[in-house]
Amino acid sequence: MIPIEKVQDIIVKHNKLEKDLSSGSVDPKVFAQKSKEYSNLGEIITIAKEYVNFDQEVKDLENIIKDKSNDEEIKEMAEKDLSRIKIKKEDYENKLKVFLLPRDEDDEKNAIVEIRAGTGGLEASLFCADLFKMYEKVCTKKKWKLEIINISKSEAGGFKEVIFSVNGSNIYSYLKYESGVHRVQRIPTTETQGRVHTSAATVAVLPEVEEVDIQIKDSDLRIDVFRAGGPGGQSVNTTDSAVRITHIPSGVVVSQQDEKSQHKNKAKALKILRSRVYEAEKRKKDQERSNDRRSQIGTGDRSERIRTYNFPQGRVTDHRINLTLHKLEEFLIGDAHEEMNDELRLKEQDMKLKNLN
Repeated sequence: MIPIEKVQDIIVKHNKLEKDLSSGSVDPKVFAQKSKEYSNLGEIITIAKEYVNFDQEVKDLENIIKDKSNDEEIKEMAEKDLSRIKIKKEDYENKLKVFLLPRDEDDEKNAIVEIRAGTGGLEASLFCADLFKMYEKVCTKKKWKLEIINISKSEAGGFKEVIFSVNGSNIYSYLKYESGVHRVQRIPTTETQGRVHTSAATVAVLPEVEEVDIQIKDSDLRIDVFRAGGPGGQSVNTTDSAVRITHIPSGVVVSQQDEKSQHKNKAKALKILRSRVYEAEKRKKDQERSNDRRSQIGTGDRSERIRTYNFPQGRVTDHRINLTLHKLEEFLIGDAHEEMNDELRLKEQDMKLKNLN
């Protein structure tokens, strides 16, 4: 049962925003934000207004049914209306519960994704490359823009590490469920005995933040420049174009050397640094609100084993929701990825709804 006060608050807020926006007195700096709030409330306002009248309608119909002076036909019609209203009220209540769920303020942001090879040597680096290709295909299907920020290749043709940004609509709300340890079970091409090996890669998904989201003082940064180096220690170029930035208060360090321009390397490094510092501060706040955090699937915990890709059996299993899809190939090319994501979203929604009651 939703407290009627919460529903009335929606109506009051909607009316106030409507009045403010139509008056033309809203500060231009907050106009876009207030317009967005008004639009979001517009999705639920009709339901909210009907919901607050349900109790009175129910009382009126119950009085008609109890009134002995009414004939049976009228009572019968009232009973049918009462049954219909109760079903409608339950449906509206569920919709209002979903609307009132606490929202992640970062859901609408773009994302920075970091994939690193874990245990398993060369096989882990190949799996790291496979995961990158999978996200590349997901982005293509969703018409999201993927841009590589940094890439470190292994001898076997895989990746030791790859960092990329994804731009589009509500990116973080989708990709945040990918944070954690991904495990692969398969027979490596170098395996002569046909034995299945287990390797792992770590995925970290960070909301891409702007300077307005987090304040980082220039005095808190130490910036070192050095000559970029290639495989085997060979020099990539003859200028000090590589950049290493250290955020002194948090100890976060980011190095960037992919670009020939020091300026471009610095810009890319700062982009990653902002997101990592922001994530660290967010994680600290989340720990303080640990009860709320336990109701979320996409916790971003990099040490948590979240998924296993089993090649011999052609299956992928998400351990957080105990869901197995026997569609490994479809999953890796992005076709079945949304199916898993939808289930993760629904599970988290259910958990939050239980906490809301």
